[in-house]
Amino acid sequence: MNKYLIKEEIDINKIYDYNLYPDRISGRCDNCNKAHFTSSISKGKLLRECRNCSMKKII
Repeated sequence: MNKYLIKEEIDINKIYDYNLYPDRISGRCDNCNKAHFTSSISKGKLLRECRNCSMKKII
């Protein structure tokens, strides 16, 4: 199983787990390849959201 996300299968409404889907390029969004994120704490975990496309990952 390929653990990296491909752009065609990314759902920006879903929150991905970084352990299951690590970044293809470290520190970059898998969807838009930007490196600008907002961070917040959600359910005791760090939630990272891309400022450009709103893709979310729990780190």
